Amino acid sequence: MKTKCIGILTAGGDCPGLNAAIRGVAKAAIQYGIRVVGIQDGFRGLVENRIVDLDNKSVSGILTQGGTMLGSSRDRLSAMPMGDKTLDMTDVAVSNLTRLHIDCLVCLGGDGTQRGALYLQEKGGVNVMTLPKTIDNDVGLTDITFGFDTALGIATEAIDRLHTTATSHHRIIICEIMGHDAGWLALGAGIAGGADVILIPEIPYDLSVIGQHIDHRRMMGKRFSIIALAEGAVSIEELTHKKKDKPKVIRDGMIEEPKAHRIARQLRELTGVDARVTSLGHVQRGGAPSATDRLLCTRLGAAATQLLNEGTYNVMVGIKNNACVPFPLHEVAGKTKLVPPDHPWVKTAHLVDTCMGAPDCMAQRGL
Repeated sequence: MKTKCIGILTAGGDCPGLNAAIRGVAKAAIQYGIRVVGIQDGFRGLVENRIVDLDNKSVSGILTQGGTMLGSSRDRLSAMPMGDKTLDMTDVAVSNLTRLHIDCLVCLGGDGTQRGALYLQEKGGVNVMTLPKTIDNDVGLTDITFGFDTALGIATEAIDRLHTTATSHHRIIICEIMGHDAGWLALGAGIAGGADVILIPEIPYDLSVIGQHIDHRRMMGKRFSIIALAEGAVSIEELTHKKKDKPKVIRDGMIEEPKAHRIARQLRELTGVDARVTSLGHVQRGGAPSATDRLLCTRLGAAATQLLNEGTYNVMVGIKNNACVPFPLHEVAGKTKLVPPDHPWVKTAHLVDTCMGAPDCMAQRGL
């Protein structure tokens, strides 16, 4: 089948590199003589038929811009709020794609977008292709997702800056970093920024171990500590009581402080050292993409269009051993890439005396 027209949308959270990826797909498509239709605001824009033609002029100058020129949303086709109802809008989406003569829909997004694209392909019979976007770096099969490198740099710079105030005031400072289920960002930024403690969802922590590590540092004359905390990090106690992923907990009928602030309070009580919290929030995924992400997005976008020109559909174009590789979408969707406990980054953290919060943390430093 000859690809004559493609649609492209961005879904889920915004992320550095989305515009670069849109540009990579569109400019390569124009070279092949393929028409490109931009769909605004994700799957909702597809249902509401909000489109714009993309040509050389419209994608000129967007390579360095953060966010997405097409807009984004988290709406799902399978359960989309429409007035006072929640409906499956797949048939409407398929009808609009057919009317526009779109041969394949290119979806840029993370795990939710991969699943949404697969749902559209399986239920609606539509040809789809996806590119892996997320600062969490947790999309399955691909070695890296775009947006991760930029966010890694932002989080690392934040930790760098926190060092000066931590050393000046002899404090514990907790830097809360995005990552609900996967700790790639907190782990990478923690190592690059020289954090003394790194807590990630994949390795449940024991608060007393962290307290002992901080006390040991003070005995060695180090009067400050930096903690890189993934927002989804969970303690052994929380796992035991099945409280994981609750941003707030109920105690004595009262709503207690969020996790990062709770950890800060508990460490103050354990160590007697003042502890403060900085939550990076959406700063991590804002602003211009790094050179690495611009290069990655351009490579992925161009490779995706080359595959489309050859009639390859229903795949995610990711990175494997530094090569752009098409992975069957059904093997990707719903597969979260977590940090293995024996990953080289974890071993590196232990070797440079970084506490990961686990009870056997002291022994693991000898790895």
